[in-house]
Amino acid sequence: MVWLRRTTHYLLIVVVAVNSTLLTINAGDYIFYTDWAWTSFVVFSVSQSTMLVVGAIYYMLFTGVPGTATYYATIMTIYTWVAKGAWFALGYPYDFIVTPVWIPSAMLLDLTYWATRRNKHAAIIIGGTLVGLSLPILNMINLLLVRDPLGMAFKYPRPTLPPYMTPIEAQVGKFYNSPVALGSGAGAVLSVPIAALGAKLNTWTYRWMAA
Repeated sequence: MVWLRRTTHYLLIVVVAVNSTLLTINAGDYIFYTDWAWTSFVVFSVSQSTMLVVGAIYYMLFTGVPGTATYYATIMTIYTWVAKGAWFALGYPYDFIVTPVWIPSAMLLDLTYWATRRNKHAAIIIGGTLVGLSLPILNMINLLLVRDPLGMAFKYPRPTLPPYMTPIEAQVGKFYNSPVALGSGAGAVLSVPIAALGAKLNTWTYRWMAA
């Protein structure tokens, strides 16, 4: 039964990693903030933080080895870079799609797990918080390196967008005037229960396979 248990775990890991790429698209900003600028940055940050932490902590607790969360984030990054090629084939510039920065946040989760001597609860609470706090900050730095993103959005509109969702200029002075603070705050709060869910999924899988 050991081989069946391990096969089930690895299958779930692949499914979560593949769906991370799909969620990146469906979160509204696979092109990151070129469509709706700061409005969607908060939503994108929360979705990416929670998506990363649920798969990374599942994988990390499955192996019990610090470093596997970073490995998981690397898989997500590679998948997304490969998906960029599909858009490139449609005639878009290769730098039109900005790959989110997942790896440093996953490294913080690994570091927490290692520093607390593989304490699962510390990884959930501290690691989940660090992932939620760091990912929006790192992604904003990533976006600052993009060349005229709104200009790119108008020049290369997404073919999948309906007419009423064409790119608009960023609204200033609204609640999303500080998207990093909002994204980090919401991400830090929500990543902890989602990390607990990832840990619980790991336990449920073991119990199901042992039945």
